[in-house]
Amino acid sequence: MYGLINIGFGNVVIGDRVIVIVNPESAPLKRLKDGAKDDRKLIDATYGRKTRSILITDSNHVILSAIQPETIAQRFQESFTQMEEALRVMESKVKNRN
Repeated sequence: MYGLINIGFGNVVIGDRVIVIVNPESAPLKRLKDGAKDDRKLIDATYGRKTRSILITDSNHVILSAIQPETIAQRFQESFTQMEEALRVMESKVKNRN
């Protein structure tokens, strides 16, 4: 459970739907990007900048981002940590009521 993750320029993805975040430099990933474009499942969130990461979702959508994969992964980790903390706070409130 991740919530919304910022992938740059005010664009966000639902964290739970993302399967993988990869570096776009390999030929197979370039072919994947071209296939997604042909299938109308390519989402370009780079605002014309260089693609630095590709996110693939559980619905086979391919999302291009100008943010480094490491940065996006760090945002996932931060979101997960925040969600865990919120759950702990809610659990303690429920326990205190009983």
